[in-house]
Amino acid sequence: MSIALTNAQIRFLRGQAHDLKAMLQVGGKGITDALVTEVELALEHHELIKVKVGGADREQRDAMIVDLTERANAVLVQRIGHTATLYRPSKDKRHIVLPRA
Repeated sequence: MSIALTNAQIRFLRGQAHDLKAMLQVGGKGITDALVTEVELALEHHELIKVKVGGADREQRDAMIVDLTERANAVLVQRIGHTATLYRPSKDKRHIVLPRA
């Protein structure tokens, strides 16, 4: 499942995520199946979440964010430092109504 967002939709989601706190943190074990499951559950419930990613260097963090985004079937809205904002529309209850494309 691939979600394509326009620049206006990404700007809208960045605005919605501004006041959110990081809800999950990637620890020393990296991207585990349990972490992916938790991210998927959080995305299903909230649709827009922030995840804090630890890593020694930027390339390692970027690789972890890409891996997590792909495994959770989400879209990376933005990345600032160690924090990534992910979006995936809920299958059951849509909370966020995106602006038209």
